[in-house]
Amino acid sequence: MLDVRAVSKSFSGVMAVDGVSASVQRGEIVGLIGPNGAGKTTLFNLIAGSLRPSAGQIVLNGQPIEKTPPHSRIRLGLGRTFQIPRPFGGMTVLENVVFAAQRQVGERILPNWFLPQRVAADERRNVEKARLLLDLVTLGNLAREPARVLSGGQRKLLELARILMADPEIILLDEPAAGVNPALLDVIIAKIAEINRRGVTFLIIEHNMDLVSRLCARVLVMANARIMCEGPPGVVSRDPRVIEAFLGGVAA
Repeated sequence: MLDVRAVSKSFSGVMAVDGVSASVQRGEIVGLIGPNGAGKTTLFNLIAGSLRPSAGQIVLNGQPIEKTPPHSRIRLGLGRTFQIPRPFGGMTVLENVVFAAQRQVGERILPNWFLPQRVAADERRNVEKARLLLDLVTLGNLAREPARVLSGGQRKLLELARILMADPEIILLDEPAAGVNPALLDVIIAKIAEINRRGVTFLIIEHNMDLVSRLCARVLVMANARIMCEGPPGVVSRDPRVIEAFLGGVAA
């Protein structure tokens, strides 16, 4: 479904991603782990489109997308979340989700003048869909609250509902466990698993190995801008190269 082929990115001659090749199959939940500075976020930004690779190719469902702008990638089925969610604090939780709907009829000027009933019907459908997504992520009771009142973990769930509003086939999740209390983390893990069962594929950057081991059947390990190894979480966590990269050679 997603194929990264010998992708590199340099900044002022420093390689942040160095010839990385990796793939994600439809229906998988794949983890991307590595020490700080390994190049994980840069790789995410290359896949999502906020950066362009210096070399290599990124292919989504057989279509090269390395030159496709981010807003077009979401229409091709590729969505992403961010480590630090930034909802529109003055808008309600519901409005934050509705905002992410793609190809809304009312976004164009003329339909608002000549097709007002169609615009209204489209808005009603989007609101209903947004309510269902908020129920899915356990935020339905907060739909009319301003987004600024949400906790850090609730903002992660809102971010998940918002990207689902765009109907992605694959979601790049950037540290969904960061700053989340343990009780809410269990909810986030359960919801990611449920969404995956509904047919959405995930590639997840994460430092929380509990989340990785519970969700991911396969893990990619980055270090020094390259993919060091890959495999099941229990296998890679015992790999001497991974122990060296994370712990300086001291096994946990």
